[in-house]
Amino acid sequence: MSAINMDTTVHYGRGESYFDGSLLEYVGWCLVGWLVTMCTLGICYPWSVVMIYRWKVEHTVVEGRRLRFEGTAVSLFGQWIKWLLLSIITLGIYGFWVFIKLEQWKTRNTYFQ
Repeated sequence: MSAINMDTTVHYGRGESYFDGSLLEYVGWCLVGWLVTMCTLGICYPWSVVMIYRWKVEHTVVEGRRLRFEGTAVSLFGQWIKWLLLSIITLGIYGFWVFIKLEQWKTRNTYFQ
């Protein structure tokens, strides 16, 4: 009987998944995002969202493949304006969908390196 390494065939193409960011970095990015948002009276909130999410994604490895995020604050700002207008038109009802729309936007702009 030949010795076949079944583990190699079962896990072919799969690597380890992990997150390699630190708490200090996270707190720093959140603080910068909060300061920018407060100093601009919320206008640069999309920039803060993009900055923090990019940091999270770029420190994430899934099955041995590092993720990258290609979204920009400008594209999110455009979406944000659209979502705000839809929320105003629907008297706030569309606001319930904004979280889902934001997650969809993040996912559409996240790729493997």
